[in-house]
Amino acid sequence: MATTTTRDDMFGELATPVAIGAVAGVATGLMANLLRKAVVQAPTVFAGNWDQALAAEHAATLKIFDLLEKTDETQATRRGFLLMQLKHALGKHAFQEENVIYAMMRDHDLKEAADHLNHDHGYVKQYLFELTELPRDDAGWLPKVREFRAMIEKHMREEEDELFPRLRGGLSEEQNRHVTAAMNKAGLKLA
Repeated sequence: MATTTTRDDMFGELATPVAIGAVAGVATGLMANLLRKAVVQAPTVFAGNWDQALAAEHAATLKIFDLLEKTDETQATRRGFLLMQLKHALGKHAFQEENVIYAMMRDHDLKEAADHLNHDHGYVKQYLFELTELPRDDAGWLPKVREFRAMIEKHMREEEDELFPRLRGGLSEEQNRHVTAAMNKAGLKLA
């Protein structure tokens, strides 16, 4: 007896493999994204305590500035790529500081200092906006980068040399471990 294959039978035979493929594709994409996030956040995690991790991120940021400062007007594409890296690094870094470190500073009698540092972050965003808007081959682009770097280095020194040691010293080891874990969790969100 001959069996006839209907259109519904053919669709049913194809639907299962297609659905399995779609689920596998989504799962692979999610895993790849989690892996990428882990790789981006790993240097911060392996740097140690929260203050050491932030200092390592500061150093990495300055390396991006070094690369930017080695460019000239003929390297607009490279400048754009490095600016994108700088934006991402500073965005993740600011998120960690603003949502964990500065909040902890406010809870430990460093409210005025935290507000000052947060105020600086507003200017970081302003510099990033101005550099994004300014044509990468403009003669004023690199001087703006250098001005931005000077501002950021002052901000970093204030954090690393004065304010972060004050906060770290005012916290118990358990509180410092908690801050480190919370900061890494926040960083992973934007990594």
